[in-house]
Amino acid sequence: MIKDAFGSSIHLRHGVNLQVCHSRGTNPAVVFIHGLMGNRFDFRSQYEFSQSLGWQTLAYDLAGSGQSSHYKRYSIGRHCRDLGRLLDHFGISSPILCCHDFGVPIGLEFAQYRPISGIIAIAGGTHNLIPRWEILLMKLMALGGSSLDKVSAVQTLTNFFSTSYHHKLVKQFISENSVSTGLSAYRALEIFWNYDFFARHPSPKNLQVPALVITGGEDKIFTHSMGKKLASYFSNSIHLHINKAGHLVMIEYSDLVNEALAKWLITVQLNVKF
Repeated sequence: MIKDAFGSSIHLRHGVNLQVCHSRGTNPAVVFIHGLMGNRFDFRSQYEFSQSLGWQTLAYDLAGSGQSSHYKRYSIGRHCRDLGRLLDHFGISSPILCCHDFGVPIGLEFAQYRPISGIIAIAGGTHNLIPRWEILLMKLMALGGSSLDKVSAVQTLTNFFSTSYHHKLVKQFISENSVSTGLSAYRALEIFWNYDFFARHPSPKNLQVPALVITGGEDKIFTHSMGKKLASYFSNSIHLHINKAGHLVMIEYSDLVNEALAKWLITVQLNVKF
């Protein structure tokens, strides 16, 4: 189990509190950024694994998700600025960002303004992040509001789109990621619908940092070719593709992902100077 799995609420600024799990250890710190409709437990296996290896680890609920407070207006810039404030709170500089889904653009954007030691991008990239069917599903969820959490078919539908696996870790993930009952969680997604990293940053920074890109062959949202393209943007990258994995590759094949994570972290540590 994550030590102090509930974590603590960190006050960053007026009206913004983020729910955080943090464990001290070796630097650079590994910071986990979840994606679509997720929370800090999405990376439970990787958090616990990194923690067991002695790395400083941090996982948190993005504003509008989990137990964190909501923004009045959402933007990727606000997510990045508050991530910076959170890192300053714990005295973390130049972290390794481990991101999933929509967490990847947040990590990429953050790296344009603050130094990072490396990035792990799982099932997320620079553009074309949301298929049309997913936008329609999210709009349906938002229109239904709090009444939808009472309809078991909706939970079943979202679980179907998330994963086809049903082992212990996936069941745990589903139990910790029930259908949201608030409109804010859906409005928070709209900032990613037309996102294009290179339109925002024609001359991007920090693409020389080590990058580990992970994709799943059964992922209908972020494909192998998209992952290969993302890896090509970095001058020092590894692309791990797991043929039978879906969009939740870090949960479905946690052992393979953790093994790759351990090897990659060692190479990052050897090349980072403090």
